[in-house]
Amino acid sequence: MGAIATKLAAVYTIDRFVTANGPDPFRILISCILSLRTKDEVTYPATGRLFALASGPEGMRTLTHGAIAKAIYPVGFYRTKAKQIRALSKILLSDHGGRVPDTIEELLLLPGVGRKTANLTVTLGFGKPGICVDTHVHRIANRLGWVTTKSPDDTEAALRLVLPKRWWIPINETLVRHGQLVCKPISPLCSTCPVARRCPKIGVDRSR
Repeated sequence: MGAIATKLAAVYTIDRFVTANGPDPFRILISCILSLRTKDEVTYPATGRLFALASGPEGMRTLTHGAIAKAIYPVGFYRTKAKQIRALSKILLSDHGGRVPDTIEELLLLPGVGRKTANLTVTLGFGKPGICVDTHVHRIANRLGWVTTKSPDDTEAALRLVLPKRWWIPINETLVRHGQLVCKPISPLCSTCPVARRCPKIGVDRSR
């Protein structure tokens, strides 16, 4: 497991999210919400446009729904996300003194925040241990035989038991890059995979 993670981490740039958003937990939280069902090349400019209008919960709360929606378009579900951003900004101000909570449990109570967003916020925003599992991480962890699970939430729980803690934060970015470029859901590019010899290819019926 460690050898595969090390090999993949050497191939991909895994700090792009932090580089783009900095260590600000609020910006990371909002960017995570915008990134759901949206490609990076759309998410990053949208985040920049929105934060040019407001940099924190206080300013975000004063923006109209229409102003937020216009700034973040064309991210997926931009109207819904605009409502969530206004709502969570109000909650941060009323319940948390304008600060982003640093625990997964508290973050999950905010509108639009699921386990992926909560984990990314605590790991990248606060440097706390957590494993962010999306469809790429779930698929590849099972394909590699690291876990045998049915859902991303189950994969997160299983990886917490077997994955060395030093990999908890970087494993998401590493496997996401690998999943986007090589280890695709259908017909993965096994012929160009840097860890093909170590991969049991569980569940792979066809590859290139």
